[in-house]
Amino acid sequence: MEPALLDLRPNESILMETFVRNIYLLLALLLFLPGTSQAQITDNLEDEAVVWLQDLIRLDTINPPGNEYRAVDYFSRIFEAEGIAYQTAESAPGRGNIWARLEGGDEPALILLQHTDVVPAQEEFWTIDPLSGDIRDGYILGRGARDMKGLGAIQLATFLSLHRSGAELNRDVIFLATADEEAGGFYGVGWLIENRPEIFADAGFLLNEGGGASQDEGEVVFGVEATQKVPVWLRLNVVDTPGHGSSPRPQSAVTRIVEALHSIHSNPFPPRVIGPVADYFAGLSIDAGPEWAPFYANIEQAIEDPDFMAKLHQQRPGHNSLLRDTCSLTRMEGSSKINVIPPTAWAELDCRILPDKPSGEFISELQALIEPTGVEIETIMAFTPAISETNTRLFEAIESVTRELHPGSRVQASVSTGFTDSHFTRDLGIVSYGFNPLITQAGEHTGVHGNDEQVPEAAFRRAVSDYYAVVRRVVID
Repeated sequence: MEPALLDLRPNESILMETFVRNIYLLLALLLFLPGTSQAQITDNLEDEAVVWLQDLIRLDTINPPGNEYRAVDYFSRIFEAEGIAYQTAESAPGRGNIWARLEGGDEPALILLQHTDVVPAQEEFWTIDPLSGDIRDGYILGRGARDMKGLGAIQLATFLSLHRSGAELNRDVIFLATADEEAGGFYGVGWLIENRPEIFADAGFLLNEGGGASQDEGEVVFGVEATQKVPVWLRLNVVDTPGHGSSPRPQSAVTRIVEALHSIHSNPFPPRVIGPVADYFAGLSIDAGPEWAPFYANIEQAIEDPDFMAKLHQQRPGHNSLLRDTCSLTRMEGSSKINVIPPTAWAELDCRILPDKPSGEFISELQALIEPTGVEIETIMAFTPAISETNTRLFEAIESVTRELHPGSRVQASVSTGFTDSHFTRDLGIVSYGFNPLITQAGEHTGVHGNDEQVPEAAFRRAVSDYYAVVRRVVID
């Protein structure tokens, strides 16, 4: 049964919010009247986008449980006010998804993909309410400001701008906001591919989260995520003889688990370099500094140096993770009582493998490694590897537009150690990029998945117009 959409705020708050929204909708209708300058259009759009982001942050879509229907309801009201047809679907009670389409020519469609769920926030470690959406010292704060309600508001601004402009599009443009990415996407993109495949049927390009822009000593680099390490989440299980803690046996379920984990920890996966990673490190070498640049420029040779690899692992674990498969022990359990030797024990591993081999091959190698311990491997989740090519009109548009808007900047294809919903769409053959033109200064606090998540308002406003310029270059001839 669909959850009731109840608003329990005081009537005065509801009236004020309605009044503010109506003002912005009125501004929207005025945007494209004769005599309105492009500068005015841009300024008004940025104002709207700031309000949308604040509103989205204030929607509680923390996953679990998700409750993404709240975002669906919010977008629905905007689309209705704009006269845009849309569709919605719940993959489970409260797990809402919404999509809308601007019709264009026969070129393969472009999807603007966002997820509306966010990770939990421990309020006691924040300096503000995590769902406040307030602006403080030039920053918009709240859970999702960067991951990824900020980019979601930017995508909404681009989508509505194309609609309002009335421009002739060379392809359909699809706005898609989904549930559950933070928990794997199975109630979001994964479910939609199985149950609403028509959304993706004619798509050739997709823009999603995963990329980012950074500025260090004046140089701006726009990272475009073209592939990512493949998550392989595993559970190690073992059964052995239980007993009393006062009379330990030579082996038990717990000692077997410990032995298996020790084998994995003591045998790190050998480093290797795949094509996209080599290109990424070559790009990094340009401004990596004398300590790192010589190694990054020739990373295939550098991985043969054990001293370099040890230093990289210690000082730059994210870069180390791009050069080998990894497994992190994140959960384990033995007995429920201190004086009981349990009959079973388990541990869970968050493994991430480079996208050059199937997960089944990796699991078989891991099982062979721990075979002497008698521990069995259960697969919790394993995705398939995929890489998006970069010799495309969309990638070229990102390069050319960012170069025009930010002279001296450069674009760098990147590889993500984390995963996004793009793995689903790459499996469909859709060229999928993680791209966000929001520029983060070196050393700037972001709070992604942490405390006081925030985005600088000025950089966010600039990203609104930059993103629109890139998409416009692709969808309008």
